[in-house]
Amino acid sequence: QVQLVESGGGLVQPGGSLRLSCAASGSTFSILYMRWYRQVPGKQRELVAALSSGGSTSYSDSVKGRFTIPRDSAKNWVYLQMNSLKPEDTAVYYCNAEDYHDAYWGQGTQVTVSS
Repeated sequence: QVQLVESGGGLVQPGGSLRLSCAASGSTFSILYMRWYRQVPGKQRELVAALSSGGSTSYSDSVKGRFTIPRDSAKNWVYLQMNSLKPEDTAVYYCNAEDYHDAYWGQGTQVTVSS
C-alpha cells in the first residue's frame, strides 16, 4: 500500500509559478511510476507529467517546457514545478503512484490561475 498527500495548491496570477508537493509513504520501494494528473469539472482527468523509477520523465504537450517533475528520493517526495502558468492550467491536481499491483491517488489540490 502507498499513501499520497498533496500540498502546495493555491491562487496564482497568469505568468506566475507554483510548486506542488506529493509526499509518498508506505511501500514506496515498490513504486514504478509517479504521475501528476489534473481535472476540471465536466472533463476527464488529464495526465500532465510522469516520472519513472529510473528517472525518465514525460509531459503532456500542453505543459511541455513549462512544468517539470523533480523528486527528492531521500524523502520520497515528488514535485510538480509549474512555471509560466496560464488560466487554462486551473484545475484540481492529483498525485498518482503505480506499483505492480495497484494505482494510488492523493486527495487532490486546487490550483487557480487568475488575475
